[in-house]
Amino acid sequence: MKITHTHKLVDDLDAIKTALSWLKDGHACALASVTQTWGSAPRPCGSFLAINDQGAFVGSVSGGCIEGEVATKALSLMRDDGFENLDFSVSDKQATGAGLACGGKVSVHVFAVTPKKATQIEQLCHLAEQKSEVALLIDLATGEISITTVNDTPKDVYPLFQNGKSTVLQETRPAPVFARPFLPPLRMFIIGAVHIAQDLAVMAQRTGYDVTLIDPRDTWATPERFPGFNIDRRMPGEAIVALVPDQRTAIVALCHDPKLDDPALVEGLQSRAFYMGALGSRKNHAGRLGRLSEYGFTESDFSRIKGPIGLNIGATTPAEIAVSILAEITQILRIDKAGK
Repeated sequence: MKITHTHKLVDDLDAIKTALSWLKDGHACALASVTQTWGSAPRPCGSFLAINDQGAFVGSVSGGCIEGEVATKALSLMRDDGFENLDFSVSDKQATGAGLACGGKVSVHVFAVTPKKATQIEQLCHLAEQKSEVALLIDLATGEISITTVNDTPKDVYPLFQNGKSTVLQETRPAPVFARPFLPPLRMFIIGAVHIAQDLAVMAQRTGYDVTLIDPRDTWATPERFPGFNIDRRMPGEAIVALVPDQRTAIVALCHDPKLDDPALVEGLQSRAFYMGALGSRKNHAGRLGRLSEYGFTESDFSRIKGPIGLNIGATTPAEIAVSILAEITQILRIDKAGK
């Protein structure tokens, strides 16, 4: 049977949804996921590949090095609703073809999507679409899968909701279990369509954030100054309430105008946003906190607002300040937040 690939690297959740759509169309299908890597592996742990009984597949577990072998194995597993753990060594030559400097090793779990597993996977997709923090657990010894959310997850899975990493749980389990968290998309709400925002929006988008510029001033927030970005011209406080910041949202106040920045921060402090920062000197920030205290916020609340905003790297230009802001946000997301 000819195996055909879409030649398009899709989001892992989209690959899983594709498998479900194939099932609804009457096709047998399988899913494969990278469970462990060593060395310069082409794709990270948690990457998914979907394969159907016609040999078509979407997604990727290696960037092209081992897809054919995985798909061939998946076709055989579909016949008896089986699963298998596969180990591959990616040679330096193969790695070079995938754009890597050197090779490595990859472990891949492949399983036929049975009706029972399809029901569980549908639940996973539904929860993910509702922006819930959800994880897929695969018992590598039995092939059984289960779904857990951040609110009812086992202790050994909880840290994965903080750092977003997929891993094999071994020390806390009688048999190895692969855990793959699915988190809401990263969002950034930038208050003030200023020069710094022009650089920050581009950098943040390339880092994986869905960026929204919030500024009621028509001459600032224009498609010409921010081509391709979401522009919200409501008053910042109103916009933040409507956009409902969650645990994967960063709020960046750059207006340097209390009438615009303060309402956004007031609403942000009442949200689950993982980051809030505001432009201004230490003196300006002290005045800002004084104003916010009138709303009943305390020192504990104020510790959530980074001001002056950004890491202290001596930034002077708008682009450099944008770098410092994004670096601080990344530090909190990847280091500080994961350590809690």
